Amino acid sequence: MPQYTPPLRDMQFVLHEMLNVEAELAKLPQHEDIDAETIDAVLEEGGKFCSDILQPLNAVGDREGCKLDADGNVKTPTGFKDAYKQYVEAGWPSLAADVDYGGQGLPHLLSSAFMEMINSSNQAWGMYPGLSHGAYTALLAFGTDAQKDLYLPKLVSGEWTGTMCLTEPHCGTDLGILKTKAEEQGDGSYAISGTKIFISAGEHDMADNIVHLVLARLPDAPEGTKGISLFVVPKFVPDADGNPGERNGVKCGSLEHKMGIHGNATAVLNFDAAKGWMVGEPNKGLKAMFVMMNGARLGVGMQSLGLAEFAYQNSLAYAKDRIQGRSLTGPKNPGKPADAIIVHPDVRRMLMTQKAYVEAARAFTYWAGLAIDLSHKHPDESVRKDNDDLVSLLTPVIKGFITDNGYESTTLAMQVLGGHGYITEWGLEQCVRDARINMIYEGTNTIQALDLLGRKVLGDMGAKLMKFGKVIQELIMRQSEYEGMKEFTDPLGKLAVQVQTLTAEIGQKAMKNPDEAGAAAVPYLRIIGHLVFSFSWCFSASVAMRKLDTANDADKAFYQAKLTTARFYFAKLYPETEMLINQVKAGAAPLMELDEALF
Repeated sequence: MPQYTPPLRDMQFVLHEMLNVEAELAKLPQHEDIDAETIDAVLEEGGKFCSDILQPLNAVGDREGCKLDADGNVKTPTGFKDAYKQYVEAGWPSLAADVDYGGQGLPHLLSSAFMEMINSSNQAWGMYPGLSHGAYTALLAFGTDAQKDLYLPKLVSGEWTGTMCLTEPHCGTDLGILKTKAEEQGDGSYAISGTKIFISAGEHDMADNIVHLVLARLPDAPEGTKGISLFVVPKFVPDADGNPGERNGVKCGSLEHKMGIHGNATAVLNFDAAKGWMVGEPNKGLKAMFVMMNGARLGVGMQSLGLAEFAYQNSLAYAKDRIQGRSLTGPKNPGKPADAIIVHPDVRRMLMTQKAYVEAARAFTYWAGLAIDLSHKHPDESVRKDNDDLVSLLTPVIKGFITDNGYESTTLAMQVLGGHGYITEWGLEQCVRDARINMIYEGTNTIQALDLLGRKVLGDMGAKLMKFGKVIQELIMRQSEYEGMKEFTDPLGKLAVQVQTLTAEIGQKAMKNPDEAGAAAVPYLRIIGHLVFSFSWCFSASVAMRKLDTANDADKAFYQAKLTTARFYFAKLYPETEMLINQVKAGAAPLMELDEALF
C-alpha cells in the first residue's frame, strides 16, 4: 500500500533556484560542462529505479530479513540481489567516482541527491552500496597505488562491496581500547585476528567479494587511539589476475536480531588470522578511517531525510483521503458523511512539521553537498579551505539534528494514520523502526553533539562557527532592501547573536568544569540545527518571494507553499530555541548533583 514519488520539483528548486548549481559547478574544471538538463535527467532516471524497483522490496526486506547458514554465508531478502544487479548494470555505483578508476566523475552533490531517493524507497538495501562508497573514499585517500588499482575499479563498478569494521563487543565509541590484533607476516601482509560487531552489510550474496576496512592494533602499538592502524581485508583474497581467490579467514558468526533495517545484514565478523594489508601509515589508521566515518555520518543524515520524505508523502495522502469528523468551522465537504482529516488543526500541525523539517533538511544537505564538491575541486585554495571548514563544522549537525527530526517526523506520520499507522501493511511503523537506528549508529547523537561543541566549536575558539556566521550575515544583507523578508531575517539574525553569546558562556564555564560542556552539548546541537534550518528557510523564502510575481499558476502555488511553510517553521518550530537556550544556561548541576547511589 505505501507509495513513493520522487520529489523532483522540490529537488530542482533547491539545486537550480537556490543553489544555482550549474553556475557553481562551472567554476570547477572537472564539472564545467555539466548542465541543469543533465542533472535533471540523472535524477529522473534514478527516481524511476527507486520507485519502481527498490520501493516494492522495502516491505519484503523487512518481513524476510537476512538468513545465515551454517557455513557463515548470508542470503539477502527476495529481490535484493536482482535489484543490485540492475543497479550495477545501469552504472549507478560509478556515478560520482573518479574517472581514473572507471567512474563517471559526476558531482558528489548529484550522488547525494540520488541517495536521498534510495533511502526513501529502501534504506536497508541502500546501505549495501552506501558503505561501498565509503570504502572507496578511504582507499582513494590513503591506499597505495597497488591497492587503488586492485580494489577501486571493482568498488566503483559495484562488482565488489565494502564495509567499515570498528566496533567490538567491549568497545563502541571508545576505539582506544579495541583489541583486534594485526601481526606482520613478512610478505607485506598482516594476520588480522579479533571480533567486530554491528557490521552493516558485513556478509551477503549480492556481490562477488566484500572488502572490509578493519581497525586493528600492531603488537608494539602505543595505547589508546594513537596505536590504531587500518587494514584492507577482503572476504576472498584476490588472485594474480585481481579476481576473487581463496576464502580469507573472516567469517560471519551471527546476525543481529534488530528492531529495524531487517533487510540489511548486521553481522558479527570473526577474523581468524585473516590476510590484511595496511592502509596508510602504522598507528595512524583512525585518520584514514575518519574519511569513511565522516562520509557515513553525512549518509545517515540523508537516510533520515529520505525516510522523513517517504513518511510525509504517505501520511499526507492518507490525511487527504481519510474522512472522520467535521471541520470545527463547518463542513468542508457536505456531500460526504465527514470531512477529510486534513481539515483538523492538529493533523495540519503534524503534516506541517514533517514538511518543514523535510524541506529544510533537503536544502541544508544539498547546500552541504555542493560545499563538499567545492572543498575538493575548486581551483582556489582559500575557497576549498572555507568550504571544508563549513562541512567539518556541520557534519555532526547533519547527522544529529536531521536524524532527531527524521524520527520525530516518522512518528508524526504514523500518528496521522491513527490505528492504521500501527498496522504493518501501511508501511509507517516500519519507517519508524528504521528511522530509530539513525540516531544511534555512526556515533550516537550525543557523540555528535560532543564533537560539534567540543572539537568543532570550542576546539578552534569558534573559528569555523564564525565562518558560518559570516555566511548567515551575507544572506541577511542581501535581503536588507526587501521589507517583506524581515519576518524571516529578523529571527535568523536574533538567533545568530544568541548563539555567539551562548557559545562564549559555555566556553568560560567549561574551562572551570568540563562537565559544563557535556551538559550543554545536546541542546547546543539542536540550537545550531535550528540556526541552520532558519538559514535554510530564510534562503528558500527569499527565492520564492522573488519568483512569486512572475510565475505561472503551478509555480505560483509552489512558491506560495514555500513561504507558508517558512512562516510555519518560524512560528511553531523555531521557538524551541528559547527552551534549549534555557537548558544550556541551567548548567551541569541539575544533572550531576544527585549522588549515583540515589538513582
